[in-house]
Amino acid sequence: MRNPINVLKSLESNACNQEYRYERLYRNLYNPEFYLLAYKNIAKSQGSMTAGTDGKTLDDMSIKRIQRIIDSLKDYSYQPSPARRTYIPKKNDPNKKRPLGIPSTDDKLVQEVVRMILESIYEPTFSPQSHGFRPNRSCHTALLQVKNTFTGANWIIEGDIRACFDSFDHRVLIGILRRRIKDEHFISLMWKFLKAGYMENWEYHSTYSGSPQGSGASPILANICLSELDGYMENKKLAFDKGKSNRNASREYMRAQNIFIKCKKKLKKEGSTQENVRELKQAQQKMQSTPCHPVCDLTFKRIQFNRYCDDFVIGIIGSREDAVKVKEDVKAFLQEELKLTMSEEKTKITHSSKFVRYLGYNFTVSHSVSTKRNIRGSLSKQWSGKIRLYVPKEKWVNKLREYKAFKIYHDENGIEKWKATHRGKLMNRPEVEIISKINAEIRGIYNYYRLACDCQEKSEPVARKKVSH
Repeated sequence: MRNPINVLKSLESNACNQEYRYERLYRNLYNPEFYLLAYKNIAKSQGSMTAGTDGKTLDDMSIKRIQRIIDSLKDYSYQPSPARRTYIPKKNDPNKKRPLGIPSTDDKLVQEVVRMILESIYEPTFSPQSHGFRPNRSCHTALLQVKNTFTGANWIIEGDIRACFDSFDHRVLIGILRRRIKDEHFISLMWKFLKAGYMENWEYHSTYSGSPQGSGASPILANICLSELDGYMENKKLAFDKGKSNRNASREYMRAQNIFIKCKKKLKKEGSTQENVRELKQAQQKMQSTPCHPVCDLTFKRIQFNRYCDDFVIGIIGSREDAVKVKEDVKAFLQEELKLTMSEEKTKITHSSKFVRYLGYNFTVSHSVSTKRNIRGSLSKQWSGKIRLYVPKEKWVNKLREYKAFKIYHDENGIEKWKATHRGKLMNRPEVEIISKINAEIRGIYNYYRLACDCQEKSEPVARKKVSH
């Protein structure tokens, strides 16, 4: 049997050739080495020892058990077990819960092998604007891309797909797979996973849409399907963008700049009189407060796109009408081509001067007129039009509440007070372990929000806080 790493590299070598069709993929499922590699990958995850509907875990994994799975795949009798459904609290709203499927251990192994094969085929073809569930990509890479590419955006479209993982159309997904995969045995296995169903309260439920419940292949299948949206946005950008990369300055700015230059020459010629200094400062303030580019420039338009799984943002340099048109076009594409529904309550068009929530951060386009001397020594508005990332106050407050590090209450005068709380579970542990635990929690918050330039306070007036140590 071939080394699975070599097989995956061989598959990856042809990934970018869109004319290439993959055949005889199913035979890779006969290789025991693939399952050993899959076991190594799964065993590292936190929930690897959770039992599925068959009640088995990874504890009794053996070559004999792997061979039994391979034999069932060879005679095509393999049938995935229904996933065991449970519910976990949502991170953004602990009062609400989302469904989570737990497949059987045998299914986890097969799905991990399938995931590795699909990742080798599709990962090199995914868009640079896609960041969710991909190797060497994360929320931070998505946010850094937004920070670097959304410069000067006038409008931001906050996009969200309703119940994305539960809504994938099976026929659409299989149709996308068939474009690159010419192996009906492998496609048949994908159908089996999609139609496996789930068990809830010991009652079987069929699945008519959505990706496999809680499977390791679910994220890569989501990216395969939503890569169609990435491709659509790339074509949209080619049609939407207008104007040269170097925008011309507005007439108002050029006029203010010329007046400043004249005042500067006058000061140099006549000397630093009180009147000349005053005129120069006024001209400088006028130039700095005037936008460099026209507020409404019909000759220049740009669109930028960034996606993390089913959440995406679109930055637009243009009019609000352009933003509305783009939103409707994306909505129609999702509905007609992918059979997915855009969440109306979560999909909003926001002016770039306001805060936009994305991946736990708030970001906005800075309209600051503050100046700073550049390398050449001249003053320039280096912050104007730049993306600024902020930590939403409720995020770190809710995280500390989740850790039960403190409690908030109001005194008889209605003043909000914060009081540190002890944690009973840590009381009998050594001091070093307690300090290590708390430091780890602090590092976790800091590491995720290290990209932020500041912490955002609430915009509405709040009562003065008193912190009780």
